[in-house]
Amino acid sequence: MKQITRYLQNKIIFALLLLCSISNAQNIAPKVKRIVFLGNSITWQANYVNDVIAYLVVNYPNRHFDFINLGLPSETVSGLSEPGHADGAFPRPDLHERLQRVLAQAKPDLVFACYGINDGIYMHFDTGRFRRFREGINWLHNEVVKSGAQIIHITPPVFDELRAGELGLGANYAAVMDRYASWLLGMRVSKKWQVIDTHFPMKNYLEAHRKVDAQFHLDDFALAGDGVHPDETGHWIIAREILVYLTGKKAAYYPSAVKSLSKNRNGNVILQYITERQNMLRDAWLTATKYKRPGLPAGLPLDEAMRQSDVLGRRIDSLILAGRK
Repeated sequence: MKQITRYLQNKIIFALLLLCSISNAQNIAPKVKRIVFLGNSITWQANYVNDVIAYLVVNYPNRHFDFINLGLPSETVSGLSEPGHADGAFPRPDLHERLQRVLAQAKPDLVFACYGINDGIYMHFDTGRFRRFREGINWLHNEVVKSGAQIIHITPPVFDELRAGELGLGANYAAVMDRYASWLLGMRVSKKWQVIDTHFPMKNYLEAHRKVDAQFHLDDFALAGDGVHPDETGHWIIAREILVYLTGKKAAYYPSAVKSLSKNRNGNVILQYITERQNMLRDAWLTATKYKRPGLPAGLPLDEAMRQSDVLGRRIDSLILAGRK
């Protein structure tokens, strides 16, 4: 009888440990259902956002999340704008203007926030601009927490002075972004914030490839043709660092978003449908939350976008089920 009892106890303990490992694998609280991404044009561009979503839905099909990308091109959290931005057509959007509408309408459980690349407005380091960035990030953090949501900050992507310099942009701005990223990382210690570093992994990757290219007298490697907006590899590095934070080190070994979905035969198609679905929802949610920046496509009415999202969602679910190995 004692042996049977001990056996049952061991089975229960094993089951509980297994359950813990499954729930901890994502480092997202079980209550989290709706996840919002905030940021500038790099987030709006959406590659890293869609890469993260595809990995989670393929590898964790039993966790059902509602993802909303509300990145807005040109936006800052500092409220600053350089003279003549967009050839004088409009100043940079300021997150202060729309955050309350976003939180009230989207009602997120978790917010990912990626700011900084625009906040130094592509000029030399200045203590006043740096203070405005810090104040903006602190304000954002506090407003999200007050709303009842969790917030995870993402350091700004690397700035490539070589490529940007060819376009006459941002001399010495790489060092500015190093300081902004380092300050955010320091908040992990001083304030116990959740912060994911994408800046220095991107910087290390870029510098390592540049050294190899220099050895073989090749054209200089780049992650961003204009020095700012990452290509697919750059977006994957951002996504990979987020996924390592959420799911563990396994995600670090995949060289691309498509490879990260290799456990499903339909991984590439799933990513395509997720991209179509999420970008359609992004435009609809931006329109619904009444952003002020000119020049973006108008989104569908939100109820129509939700109907189309449901159709695409069922298609994605079928592809996931049919493609399991």
